[in-house]
Amino acid sequence: MKAMRHLLATLIGVLPLVTGVPAAAQGEFPNKPLRVIVPFPAGGVVDALARVVGDKLSARYGQPVIVESKAGAGGAIGTEFVAKAPADGYTLLMVSPSHAVAPAVQKGLNWDPVRDFRGIAGFGIIPNVIVVHPSVPAHSMVEFIELARKARDPLTYATSGVGTSSHLAGELLAQSANIKLTAVPYKGQPDAVSDLLSGRVNMMPMSVSLALPHIKAGKLRALAVTTSERSSAMPEVPTVADAAKLQGFGVGTWLALLAPAKVPDAVAAKLSVDVAAILAMPDVQSRIQTMGFDLHPQSGVQFDAFLKTEVTKWARVVKQAGIQPN
Repeated sequence: MKAMRHLLATLIGVLPLVTGVPAAAQGEFPNKPLRVIVPFPAGGVVDALARVVGDKLSARYGQPVIVESKAGAGGAIGTEFVAKAPADGYTLLMVSPSHAVAPAVQKGLNWDPVRDFRGIAGFGIIPNVIVVHPSVPAHSMVEFIELARKARDPLTYATSGVGTSSHLAGELLAQSANIKLTAVPYKGQPDAVSDLLSGRVNMMPMSVSLALPHIKAGKLRALAVTTSERSSAMPEVPTVADAAKLQGFGVGTWLALLAPAKVPDAVAAKLSVDVAAILAMPDVQSRIQTMGFDLHPQSGVQFDAFLKTEVTKWARVVKQAGIQPN
């Protein structure tokens, strides 16, 4: 019911944008296939959500919606591709927190997360869960922190790329708990998980959706979730803030759908309304829940405002963590 209230607010928020737009203008879009660019490798949660929404948009529009992975450079390659795409609504971008963090951690970007994009829909948040390989002798966050403090060499943690939520969660943990950890970056979560499962790295703040099967199989051990509230997918696992007494600790993987900034208002509003309607479908909500996703829909306008606060927040965190742009 909470999710439905958010959805209703989303629909009400964007419907006025469409009021007064000529019916012919609305009817012209879409009249050809759409592409949703995922700036990370296929197989991750960003890709999975893009396909859920893409399938429903395809059925709604009677047009193919092609989900295409353009990975690399922490998401910058796919993002730049969409920033330079025609601003007609036919090329969209799925984003995660790395979109807001990129200006602080990457040099020479040819795009700006706020200036060059406009929101279509915010979806909510996927908590990350801090998991360790079973060989790591820690069964709680307190034990892990003590282990890190006593270790001769810094413990390692896998990340899905520089500036991703997994990277920032690890950096924030090290800073908050006053311990040393070594980040090992990968091109995406699937590659990082592979090395974690083999024991090549000690720990990873991983999305709940990818972690759950491995936790249930005993291949990984869950210590705590990184968000400020417990995950609905694993309510028995405490938060880092509670488990390690690190008040104020909170990092999660939010996801959103964007378009190039100059997409016409009518097209952006139509997409926003249609995605909100899709998120209200019971079967879609059921599928999203299996991803460990806590659904909190936002209209495009609402997400744009949220994104500005995220850019400011993470610029400050990156600076305090001493992460140098590269």
